[in-house]
Amino acid sequence: EAATRALGIVNGAVHVELRLNDDGVFPIDVAARSIGGLCGRTLSFGVGMSLEELILRHATGSPIGSFDRAEDAAGVMMIPIPAGGTLLAVGGLEQARGIPGVDAVTISIPIGHEVVPLPEGSEYLGFIFARGDIPAAVEETLRAAHACLRFEISETATSSETGAAEA
Repeated sequence: EAATRALGIVNGAVHVELRLNDDGVFPIDVAARSIGGLCGRTLSFGVGMSLEELILRHATGSPIGSFDRAEDAAGVMMIPIPAGGTLLAVGGLEQARGIPGVDAVTISIPIGHEVVPLPEGSEYLGFIFARGDIPAAVEETLRAAHACLRFEISETATSSETGAAEA
């Protein structure tokens, strides 16, 4: 809330990403826009209204029956890239998808492609979507599903290392 006010965002959609750790809560992205990509599927409003429809109705002044979000808790984990290199394999997908409360596990970087961890990289390996009765249960479900996943990543030589080897 403080970050949006500091940026002057007082009306319309806002996208906020936070980094949570033992030291606190840290905003890493705050923008006057909707949530991007696949993450928006976690939200529904009123009687089955999508986030996109809600935003368009708000922007055009069209009637909105309800701003109430669906009552169940929902969450998404952007799967972090644990190491840089080439993604060779992803294991544990079926086990992760089988955890009660998990809606979907999506790997968005194809096998054989380069992966670069944050902060240098700009992508996530994929997404885990979950629902439950309360937010704490959804968080636990997301963490349990993530713990099932195994990523095989080969090291990739940097261009300076490759050039040095050829010289």
